[in-house]
Amino acid sequence: MMMQHSLIFCASLVLVMITTSAQHSPAASPTIPKLPQSPLASPQGMNTVPLVPVSPIGAPTPATSKAPTIDIAQILSKAKRFSVLIRLLKTTQLINQLNSQLLTSGSGGLTIFSPPDSAFSKLKAGFLNSLNDRQKVELLQFHTLSSFLSISNFDTLTNPVQTQAGDDSKRLQLNVTTYGGSQVSMTTGAVNATITGTVYTDNKLAVYEVDKVLVPLDVVLPKPKAPAPSPSKGESPKTKSSADESGDSNKNSDDDGAVPVDASAGSMNFNSVHVTRMSFVVGFVLMVGSMI
Repeated sequence: MMMQHSLIFCASLVLVMITTSAQHSPAASPTIPKLPQSPLASPQGMNTVPLVPVSPIGAPTPATSKAPTIDIAQILSKAKRFSVLIRLLKTTQLINQLNSQLLTSGSGGLTIFSPPDSAFSKLKAGFLNSLNDRQKVELLQFHTLSSFLSISNFDTLTNPVQTQAGDDSKRLQLNVTTYGGSQVSMTTGAVNATITGTVYTDNKLAVYEVDKVLVPLDVVLPKPKAPAPSPSKGESPKTKSSADESGDSNKNSDDDGAVPVDASAGSMNFNSVHVTRMSFVVGFVLMVGSMI
């Protein structure tokens, strides 16, 4: 009996020692797998998440529908920061042309650089009101490329980039520079701007937000004056008047010995002497003839 109690006591003592040792020994820290870190975007980089999702505007339409429609003004309205741009597009009626171009078969799509209301507020007071209708259309077309351009394709552009405003490389120049694919800057010669994010993009239309209004030099610089026509070779730059031609004709008559029509005072005196002499000779001949 004593032997059993001894064994029970020893077993209990060993169990207590094992428990105490486990409590005082440091527990092994669990191994946490390291997750791959995503590269941080540049503080000046653009936001690639579209403000306006493709659906439902850009979603495929049912088979019963005639053709998919994309309303650029509606896209900008959903972004809730482009009210000035929307008003300009509607008052100039350029919005109808752009929407129609997206539906044209064979169209390469559109890329639109959209200044928000805060960008228009940075313009000089009264700038937009100082523009005529033609200049307003040109300003909007200067923000539009006649092809779809994804973010990854900006580095494929050739400067100066041709916009819908025209191909004048001096007055309508738009030069684009990319930095590592995270930043896109552009300059017009009058304004330096940066793309700050994506508003909307699908396979036909790309709308990017820019921090400034892209004002072209053609709007800022005065129109060059048309050069005066250069005179032909061998001609005097001064055009002869009818009076000058008459004077030249009289001068030629003087050289031939004829009496000029419009002569100077000296010429009139000289011709009067000739007339007097001729009259004297004629009178003398008639007097001699009468005597004979």
